[in-house]
Amino acid sequence: MSFDHAHLLGIEPLAPRDITTILDLADQYADRGRSAAKYGDALAGLTQINMFFENSTRTQASFELAGKRLGADVMSMAMQASSIKKGETLIDTAMTLNAMHPDLLVVRHPHSGAVNLLAQKVNCAVLNAGDGRHEHPTQALLDALTIRRAKGRLHRLNIAICGDIAHSRVARSNIILLGKMENRIRLIGPPTLMPAGIAEFGTEVYDDMKKGLEGVDVVMMLRLQRERMDGGFIPSEREYYHRYGLDAEKLAHAAPDAIVMHPGPMNRGVEIDGELADDLRRSVIQQQVEMGVAVRMAAMDLLARNLRSRATTETVMA
Repeated sequence: MSFDHAHLLGIEPLAPRDITTILDLADQYADRGRSAAKYGDALAGLTQINMFFENSTRTQASFELAGKRLGADVMSMAMQASSIKKGETLIDTAMTLNAMHPDLLVVRHPHSGAVNLLAQKVNCAVLNAGDGRHEHPTQALLDALTIRRAKGRLHRLNIAICGDIAHSRVARSNIILLGKMENRIRLIGPPTLMPAGIAEFGTEVYDDMKKGLEGVDVVMMLRLQRERMDGGFIPSEREYYHRYGLDAEKLAHAAPDAIVMHPGPMNRGVEIDGELADDLRRSVIQQQVEMGVAVRMAAMDLLARNLRSRATTETVMA
């Protein structure tokens, strides 16, 4: 498998063949995850450090499990109580990390671009676990794998992304990835939750949920990002659910075999009806969690291969 990237910082730098390479390998890891042979040695002898400057449950646990299943030495740093809180700069943190000689660095940060900055300062592979409103590449990849396994393909589908588009790095990464794979993308939500310059995204935009969902194959709901809001973006949660929360009545406008997705954590009764979220005939939300481990295993495996390849080349040249 060819994956010529030193880091995984976003979907934007990836070509369709890169996306397919990650998903093909993740497919294998997903199947292995359901067997007794779920552990491997692709990261044996390597050190993985997880740095989460924002709280996370699914993503951090998923990266930890992925690293351990591949044989890495995994260390998670409690960044909320770190030296950053004492005034240390991100660059100083990078220098400290360099002295520890990690091989893989997984970073989530509240500021867009912070992960890219770290990648320029450290001598290891960096994986972006979400930076501000910028990108969340592994979430988009696991969503893509979930869609591909459910639908049998990842091209020429009608996909609706619904809710808080403006504040969502998940939406941004999915728009980029699904666009690269030749899908028709619809963004549905109130005008107050649409980003500036939405016309440049190459998507269709709707503020009517029922019209936007007409005939779609995939319905991807998003969490209201209240921690990123600094004003009155919605009149009330009750009104938001009435107009934009996914329920059986609104879903009836989609294709009969449309699947329902949500990156989590869910606000039941705000973004999605609880019974619909748990309906295994339509909802693939649990599969998204499962595919997250597989995708992160694949991404770290491919980056580790590049690390070892470069180390071998440097040894031969020396």
